Amino acid sequence: MVTVRYTCPNCDAVVSVDRRPDLADRSVTTIQQPGWEYVTPNVDSETLEAADGIAFVCGENCHVTDWEGNEIDGCGRPFYLNFVRFEAGVELEPNPPTYGGPRFDFRP
Repeated sequence: MVTVRYTCPNCDAVVSVDRRPDLADRSVTTIQQPGWEYVTPNVDSETLEAADGIAFVCGENCHVTDWEGNEIDGCGRPFYLNFVRFEAGVELEPNPPTYGGPRFDFRP
């Protein structure tokens, strides 16, 4: 197990999660990915590995600090850690995409 730190996208508070180092992170977002299943940050490792991501409520279901490690109050807003997810061996893209800006399809 390793401790991995994530920043709340709403207020820049830092949360820490103990997890296996081989879980692949996709993104941290302020909205859930449609159809993805999230767990709280305090679940056991087997449940965490089976999930599509972690649902945080800043300062409520997780311990928060500033960048120097000093305890602070979180903002109380939700945010989501999204893992890389595969379906039938194909990596699924997050919705909305977390890179490259808007994507357009001009085909009729």
